[in-house]
Amino acid sequence: MTEIVDLNAGTVFVGGGGEGYASPQSLLLKYANRHGLIAGATGTGKTVTLQTLAESFSRAGVPVFMADVKGDLAGIAKPGDPNGKLHEPFQKRALQIGVELQYEGFPVTFWDIWGERGHPVRTTPSEMGPLLLSRLMGLSDVQEGVLNIAFRVADEQGLALLDMKDLQSMLVWIGENAKDLSLKYGNVSTASVGAIQRALMVLENEGGDRLFGEPALELSDIMRLDASGKGMVNILSAEKLMNAPRLYATFLLWLMSELFEQLPEVGDPDKPRIAFFFDEAHLLFDDAPPALIDKIEQVARLIRSKGVSLWFISQNPADLPDAVLGQLGNRVQHALRAFTAKDQKALRMAAQNYRPNPAFDTAEAIQAVGTGEAVTSLLEAKGVPGIVQRTLVRPPSAQLGPIADAERAAMNAASAMALKYGKTLDRESAAEILAKRAETAAQESAKAGAKGGDEDLWSMDREYSRARRYDPGIQIPDAPKPRSSSARSSSTDSIVEAFGKSFARQLGTKSGQALVRGVLGSLFRGK
Repeated sequence: MTEIVDLNAGTVFVGGGGEGYASPQSLLLKYANRHGLIAGATGTGKTVTLQTLAESFSRAGVPVFMADVKGDLAGIAKPGDPNGKLHEPFQKRALQIGVELQYEGFPVTFWDIWGERGHPVRTTPSEMGPLLLSRLMGLSDVQEGVLNIAFRVADEQGLALLDMKDLQSMLVWIGENAKDLSLKYGNVSTASVGAIQRALMVLENEGGDRLFGEPALELSDIMRLDASGKGMVNILSAEKLMNAPRLYATFLLWLMSELFEQLPEVGDPDKPRIAFFFDEAHLLFDDAPPALIDKIEQVARLIRSKGVSLWFISQNPADLPDAVLGQLGNRVQHALRAFTAKDQKALRMAAQNYRPNPAFDTAEAIQAVGTGEAVTSLLEAKGVPGIVQRTLVRPPSAQLGPIADAERAAMNAASAMALKYGKTLDRESAAEILAKRAETAAQESAKAGAKGGDEDLWSMDREYSRARRYDPGIQIPDAPKPRSSSARSSSTDSIVEAFGKSFARQLGTKSGQALVRGVLGSLFRGK
């Protein structure tokens, strides 16, 4: 009779099998922070493995964060259906591998950058930093340098960069003061500033501006336990996010960096503080600059001592840099297909990453395992890699697949996070401070213009035009009439009065704001 495995024994139970398969394969929680890999071709069972591992971590009191790329991980919130079509095959497999199939749901919090299928996830440009922002916008090295200058000047002048408009306003100020800044920080090209602004506009059009704002996500809110002691399973809705792969990768990298920077050193705890799953992990490294890849490698090496367990999910281990792959001591390898010479080479390389088993050829086993089966190697006592084994992955305890939109909406409404993150905050920050500075300068010019002199009047107009670049809502007062002591003054009067009336009619419309920034701004600068 097959021995029944206790799922609450302080381990992560992966699976087992009967004849021809491994004995029960479990990962000791104290070695889970050595990170892990789940790999395999499409349709071989990676998502089910991800869910079963997340269940084990949650059951052990370890919070989990994972991205739901296909929309089918939400079912972890509900118990499996004993009357469903999957019950019979799941029951059969459970008996074969020696685990009692008990259906249960797990505590779930849904997150969504767009705030549509979960609570809004926000950070600030200041927290993300110029390196990740440059990756997000695909900037060149020169443009990244200018962005670094913008962040440096903002820090020195106490200008908080909290949302997209703050960053845009800061870049406007950098462009206007490029000549003075170049003397201290190096060349600041207005062309580079313009390129960054265009990249921000593209990002904004794609919805990426939703990522920036307050209240920013606090790590403590994804590291919670429920009343029964289960770890919170945080699910990031990524179906829409996958259409912007650069945004998806940058957000995950930012979150990993925040964990690294904020969590204290704990050495080797009895269990991880949080388990973090990177689905479609190859997106983290595609087209990434060397400096960013170095940062990821550094975090992967050092975050272990912070008590964080990282799991990378990808179709092929070759998708990950060797320096990262070398940090992944726990591996669940589903089937790889080798239809081409390149595929065969990748298969051989994948097989070489395992401690060989004299009972079978690892490369052949990786090709031969079916859906729901895997070749596994988990860390054993003293952190030694286990001998590679063929393993049947245990069936999940929660529902496999998505849940109804109404159920998701009800869970979001009942969540404690709804009150905290539901409403966007807009504190005084760089955009407002710079707008006030420009408005103050414009008012001073207006006072000077009231005393007389065409040059003072045109100076006032220039200052208000500049102020509106930071805040289009700034109200422009009626221009004082200049002295009529010359024909030129008389001509100037008619121009200013005409445009002053146009201001009054147009200020309330977007087209009017564009007119002010465009035609008049160019006219006044031309003077």
